[in-house]
Amino acid sequence: MSQPLVDRPITVLLVEDDAATRRALCLGIEKEPTLKLLDALDCVKSALAWLLHQPVDVLLVDLGLPDGSGIDIIRFCAHFHPASNIMVITTSSDQESVLDSIEAGASGYVLKDGGLLDIGRALLELHAGGSPISPVIARKVLARMRDGKKTNGAENVPGSAQVFLTKREATILDLIARGDSYCEVARQLVLSVGTVQTHIKNIYDKLSVHSRGAAVYEANRRGLLHMDQLKSRP
Repeated sequence: MSQPLVDRPITVLLVEDDAATRRALCLGIEKEPTLKLLDALDCVKSALAWLLHQPVDVLLVDLGLPDGSGIDIIRFCAHFHPASNIMVITTSSDQESVLDSIEAGASGYVLKDGGLLDIGRALLELHAGGSPISPVIARKVLARMRDGKKTNGAENVPGSAQVFLTKREATILDLIARGDSYCEVARQLVLSVGTVQTHIKNIYDKLSVHSRGAAVYEANRRGLLHMDQLKSRP
């Protein structure tokens, strides 16, 4: 996946309570010259206090923390810093944790796998508009989406106002749900990246969400995705 040019480092906040894992992740982040690690924290309380006073480009967060769940950090960051990109790194692969994280605002979800993960590359992909996700997690999400499509249409979601997307917005939504980056969407639709980002902001506003992951989750819940109509990537 191509990465956008940046004129400043991409800032990263890490929240991980295991000391050995935290050190390994810090080293992986620091060896990537376009990333700047601002801090490495070990609990929910310190992360919320940190995020209360400053934004960050990328939040990398574990779910199982000593004083609570990383999902609370994700939700807090998505609310106060909607421009931040959020990725989960965890040992938990249960469907409930995955979907709760996505609904809270995470756009990436990777499993700790004994050092096989290139964390620097994953964070760059996330910042470029991609959605890094471990294969086992992708299968769970796709299975849930298929099951949901069988039982939930837009008209069957109780308490949800009907959402109307333009044809362009619907196409962009399908492409980002497939995992395409903003640059890839722009290239396929012959648009500028800025125009794509404007459309995505409008989609977020209509769905009342703050992240790609939450948008895909909410759109699927409402029966708005039509990914089977997309052409294969060139």
